[in-house]
Amino acid sequence: MSTQGPGAARRVLRSPVAVFLVVGLVALAAIVVGARVLASRAAHEEALSDARATTRLLARSVAEPAIPAGLAAGRPGAVDRFDRTATERLLVGDVRRVKIWSADGTIVYSDDVRLIGETFALDGEELEILRGGGSDAEVSELDEPENRYERGGPELVEVYTQVVTPEGEPLLFEAYYTLARIQDRQAEVIAPFQRITVGALVLLVAVATTLLWLLNRRVRRAAAERERLLRGAASASAAERRRIARDLHDGVVQDIAGSAFALSALARDQPEPTRRTLLDTAGSLRGSLRSLRSLLVEIHPPDLTAATLPAALDDLCAPVAAAGVEVDVRVGDLGEVHEEDAALVWRVAQEAVRNTLRHARATTMTVDVRREGSALVLTVEDDGVGFDPGSVDATAHYGLRGLESLVRDRGGSLTIRSAPGAGTTTRLETRS
Repeated sequence: MSTQGPGAARRVLRSPVAVFLVVGLVALAAIVVGARVLASRAAHEEALSDARATTRLLARSVAEPAIPAGLAAGRPGAVDRFDRTATERLLVGDVRRVKIWSADGTIVYSDDVRLIGETFALDGEELEILRGGGSDAEVSELDEPENRYERGGPELVEVYTQVVTPEGEPLLFEAYYTLARIQDRQAEVIAPFQRITVGALVLLVAVATTLLWLLNRRVRRAAAERERLLRGAASASAAERRRIARDLHDGVVQDIAGSAFALSALARDQPEPTRRTLLDTAGSLRGSLRSLRSLLVEIHPPDLTAATLPAALDDLCAPVAAAGVEVDVRVGDLGEVHEEDAALVWRVAQEAVRNTLRHARATTMTVDVRREGSALVLTVEDDGVGFDPGSVDATAHYGLRGLESLVRDRGGSLTIRSAPGAGTTTRLETRS
């Protein structure tokens, strides 16, 4: 059974393609909702505009030419003639009800004869249209008395416009439409634009996601190639340093060690002045030998494990001790240590010891490696002149700064604490 599910999920969530896709879908949803709201409003206005246009057409082309003289006065004969000639042509399509009002609010004609002759108050907008022309549309209030016969039925939209009798008297022509039909018309108007908008946005997200995926894939390939080249360069450098260290150890180091031993043996049989000179020379050779061995450790450290790390740190600190600094190397019981962690401890200690030797002007230095729970902790502390970390250019301590990424890759942390006159403490904590 695979146990990489959560890790793979986290990698997917960190992928820029996944992040872009999620953000793109959220933005797409927001745009679609916003566009639908705006388009719905526009479509609603368009549907009402169609209803107003239909009403004006019926009023001018059908109702007004058919209005007989005397209709505004409510003459029965005029109402009958208008009903016979115009009603069938007015109640067409979506038109559910027709009313014609006089200026005093009297319904002079309705396809529902029960309303003819009844009087209701007209509001300001209706009077304005009756007197000045134009048209208006609104949802019918079915609880109003003039709409009592429509109660219980579908919701309606009423549209007003002006008509003129043969006597020149303006009347208010009112047509009723089913609200559901207006909404259907609204949906008909909005549907093509919605399909175009959503389709275009989906296509845009799909194309952008594909391009981003290809770009991310190319970047990952370039990063992998760059990492491969860096690893190759590091391996070649390590191999070359190992060859140089081996040649020095098998050649120059052995020759110097042999010369030192030979001079010490030769000095035993020589008179005092010569004996002292030979012993001093042998001591100088042994000092050079220690320095050379420390240099060999810096050029290529030994295979580092929990067992070899104390000796490697002792060799690393030998030049500092030779410079007159009191050095204390402490390595606790580390248990099992990964080779990568041991190498990282050694590299950080190497850089910290170098900085102490070059810049600190210290009298004491402590190198401490111990286990704290599951963490491997290295502390390098000196009592030197110190410095202000905030005021130092990053390039001034490029070695340690360059190790920070390696430490982060191992899931650890690297901190440097210092102040003028207070020494410097370098602390590495890595999970082993």
